[in-house]
This record gives sequence, structure tokens and C-alpha cells, in this order.
Amino acid sequence: MTAASAFPTDPRCSRRSLGLRVSTLLPAAALCSLQGYDRPAQGATAPTGTNPLAPRPTRLVPRARAVIQLFMNGGPSQMDLFDPKPELDAHHGEPYFPKIAGEVENVKDAGALMRSPFRFAQYGDCGMWVSNAMPAIAGQVDKLALIRSLHTTNITHEPALYLAHSGRMISGHPSLGSWVTWGLGSENQNLPAYVVLDDPLGLPINGVENWSAGYLPANFQGTRFRSQGSAVLNLRPAQPEPEGIAPVHSRLRAALDDLHRRERPGHGQLSARIASYELAARMQLSAGEALDLTQETAVTQGLYGIGQEPTDSYGRRCLIARRLVERGVRFVQLYINAQIWDNHTGLATDMKGACDRTDRPIAGLLTDLEQRGLLDDTLVVWGGEFGRLPIAQLPPDKDERKAGRDHNKNAGVCWFAGGGVQGGVTHGVTDELGFAAVADRVSIPDWHATILHLMGLDHLTLAVDHGGLQERLTGVEPARVVTEILASSTSRAPSAVVDADRVDPVR
Repeated sequence: MTAASAFPTDPRCSRRSLGLRVSTLLPAAALCSLQGYDRPAQGATAPTGTNPLAPRPTRLVPRARAVIQLFMNGGPSQMDLFDPKPELDAHHGEPYFPKIAGEVENVKDAGALMRSPFRFAQYGDCGMWVSNAMPAIAGQVDKLALIRSLHTTNITHEPALYLAHSGRMISGHPSLGSWVTWGLGSENQNLPAYVVLDDPLGLPINGVENWSAGYLPANFQGTRFRSQGSAVLNLRPAQPEPEGIAPVHSRLRAALDDLHRRERPGHGQLSARIASYELAARMQLSAGEALDLTQETAVTQGLYGIGQEPTDSYGRRCLIARRLVERGVRFVQLYINAQIWDNHTGLATDMKGACDRTDRPIAGLLTDLEQRGLLDDTLVVWGGEFGRLPIAQLPPDKDERKAGRDHNKNAGVCWFAGGGVQGGVTHGVTDELGFAAVADRVSIPDWHATILHLMGLDHLTLAVDHGGLQERLTGVEPARVVTEILASSTSRAPSAVVDADRVDPVR
């Protein structure tokens, strides 16, 4: 029904008839209002005629120009990797559950205090503690800024993952990578600004929502690349076009798209869709070259553990990540299937398996970035959604030899390396059992604010009007940049055009 037919001009139309006709429009109007139909988020669209992914200057001097995020789905155990606790050895087997009962998700399986099955030693000039589950990363500790005092607000995977990725415990908000690329744009217009390298074995928990653009324009959501076979599905036409025809088709499509867009100003989704098609056309040449690992020497591939198991898959993706940031991609995110760090049982074997898949490739990535002079302006971030408890979680048969650890929101571990970060630093302290962060605590908003700061973005001014609110990655919670892990400000900034006097617009 059109608006004209809903409001007839016939003077014989009764009030009852008019009321019935108006009532048919009310549900549709309400639905449009709830969905924000035809009304993109204020401040979330690029000006008409501009390239939404063009590089943008920043208020702050950026310390890094790209991010590689190595997300460890499931929650790595801090007291088994980077935070040794001699008191767990001393009190192994003693009851502790009554003291933390409110913090345990799987109450019926809770056991006693459990020592780590791994051995710790100090490594590097800095003397950082690392367990023997990560021998390769142990050799890289002088590059790492380790945070032992990370804490979050939820002990369940899904909301904790939403919080880690988007700053909220519910879906529908932009991811970290989307905020970064929205604030900075991209240095390479032939590749996506935000690339996701998920695991061929399957999606992580929360699936594609982990890299959603939320209420930001769709240009800024993560683009999935495959590490084997065709990098991007349906990128090339099913039937090859004769030489000379493709440019004609391209020009015609561009003209029609431009006409369609000018007749519909303010449609952010339409502009994003057109931009994605234009990017796809450019990617036909660029994506294949960027992901072609045959251009790498056998020595380089060996550094990442490519061609060997169990490191081949993650090693390929780490090497692809290096090749992408080398070509100007702003944000690259690596995931593993499901949540292999969620070691409720079988800690000694399953967590070791997770380390075996990722340890050597990550160490190879750090070494390769440094050798190529890329580590100075590439920020590498490692961590998961939360940590683990100091007590055992027992399997159904109650066999302590197969015990694991339950989720812990009060203490976790993460590390940074590269652009703008001081290497060989350990920040934060947990209690004697590793249950809770007690000094120099770092919240998820702090973690986000620090990443944005290193990229030259202010977490307070990087905001968008949405639903009547000023939305930010860090939300309304207090957030601070963890300045204690930053390198001296005299270190060189990445080679990018920066206007240090410009204040970020409220984007």
C-alpha cells in the first residue's frame, strides 16, 4: 500500500475507514524506526564522493601503522604459561573451592588447588618467566611486553568474547579491527583494510560476529581470507571474459553505480556495497600475489613451521599476516578453530597441543618481522578472553590425572610486541595463587585504549553517534592507556603522513 492510497482524498471516506488505513501503516513505521531503516548512524558514513578507506591523519603521533592480532580462543591459563605460582606447588591438593565458589562456572566439577604440570624458567636478558609449554616464544621474551594483570567481567565465553572484540558483552557493536580501520583508513586500496585469517578447521566461537562492523559502515568489517586454495571465494568470474571486454564492463558498471548512488544520497550500506565490488575488482590482481607463499624462501617458510605438523596451518596464516601488513593492510586478525585453549580437562595434554600448534609460528613471525624492519611499526597482540582458575576441574570420572581448569575473569595474561612497545617488560601482579590481579590491574577497556593509542587514536574522541548515544570502543567505563609498557617517546614513529596538531573529529 502506498502513502497515497492510505490517505484518500475522497470526502466520503469515513473516519472508521481512515483509521483502519492509518493503522495498517503503524507497524511498518515502528519497525522502520527500530531498525533505523533509511537512517544510517549519524557520523558513521563517509562524505559523499570520498573513499571511505582512504588514509586519514590522526590526533596522536602513531607508534604503529598496522596490527596483527593473534587471538587465542578459549582463555589461555596464566599460571601454566607466563605466571608461575610456587604456592600452588606448596598447597597442591588442598581445598579452596569454598573461598571462590561464586567465581566458579562448573561447580559440580570443582576440585582442589592444582599445581602446574609444566616447568618454568627465566629467559632472555629481562629474565621473563615462561613455561616449557612455549619453548619458541621463550626465546622472544626480550621483544614482549607481558601483562599478567588482565581482568574482565564475565566467565562465560560468548559475552566475554563480545567484550574482548567489541567492548560490549552483547552482539551488534563494531569490533576492534573495525574501529581501527574506521579511524585510520588503509594504506593499500587494492586490499581490504581489515583481514581475518580464520582456521580452515572451523570458525571460532561467536563465528563471524567476532569481526562485525556493527553500526559502522559495512566497509569496515573484517574480510575473510583463506590460507589455502582461492584466497577469496567468488572473486573471479565463473566464465573468463574476452580480452578488452572486462574494462568496458567495468566502466559501464562504475557509471551505473555512480548514477544509482547519486540518486540515493545518505545510503551508507549502498555505498559500502559498491565500494566492496570495486575493491573486489582490484583484488583480482593484488590478493593472489599477497597470499602466494611460493615467493618465500624455504628458510623463511621453515621459520614458521610450514610444511610440518602441527604448525603448518597456523604458520601459513602467520606468514600471510606478515605479507599483508608489508603491503599496507591495517589490521590482520588470526583465529583458531572453536576454542582450543578452553582446557577444562586434559590440561597437560590439550594445552600443550594448543602451544604446539601456535608457539613456533608466532616466534617465527616475531623474528621475521624484526629481520625485515617491520616490527618497529607493526603491533603484535596475543591473548584470549579470560584466564583460568587455580583449582582443578575434574572430568566425569574424577581422575585427577586428566584434570583441567575452569574459567577465571579475575586474572588473565596477554602480551604486546613491536610498534611503540617496550620489550622485556612484565606488568601487573596476581595473588599468590594466581586467582586475581592485585596490582597494576588492566581492564579490557584499558587494553583497548592502549591498542588505539599505539595506532595514534584517542579512545575518548574516536566515537560515533548511534541510537542517541556517543558510542566508543571503550564505552562509558573508565579506561586508561597502559603507559608503563610503552617504549620511550623518542623512538621513531612509523613512516606515515601525520598531522600531529589535528584533533580527531568525533567520527
